[in-house]
Amino acid sequence: MSQKEIIVQGATCKCQYGDQTDKLKVLTQQKHYVNDKEGGEKLIASHVDVGMTFEKNTFGQCKMQPRGSSYAPCIPALNKWNGMYEDMVLINDGQVLVEDSKGICTIAGSPCISFVKTGQKANPSKQNIENADEETDSQVNPLVNMKELDKQDLYQFLNVQ
Repeated sequence: MSQKEIIVQGATCKCQYGDQTDKLKVLTQQKHYVNDKEGGEKLIASHVDVGMTFEKNTFGQCKMQPRGSSYAPCIPALNKWNGMYEDMVLINDGQVLVEDSKGICTIAGSPCISFVKTGQKANPSKQNIENADEETDSQVNPLVNMKELDKQDLYQFLNVQ
């Protein structure tokens, strides 16, 4: 998969012919989660998440549908995804969507829907803190001396279990 991030529920999508973004909803499975300690929020998206699978179900005005001096409202008719990670299949027989997957809308007939954000968030663990390189930390945040910082205070500050 070479360092591509998996798409999860809440990923921000855009259409190259629209003027707004919308968030992806995963409606085809309720079992596979990622980047979610509690397993109740970040469902993994797959190529079977098609149709009306967005929160607002619009990307604003559709430049593919001119109407006089304006454009018709976009109602995404997502019928297929391209560029999935085919080596991982979910319980719904769906292949996992990744950050460079593209959706095909029936109006455009081409891969015009892409991801702005994958929906995942950084979620540091104790192991990440323990394995952090002090030299890199000092370059990223020169105002904090990580050697002098109490690890327990850092765990508490980052809300790490």
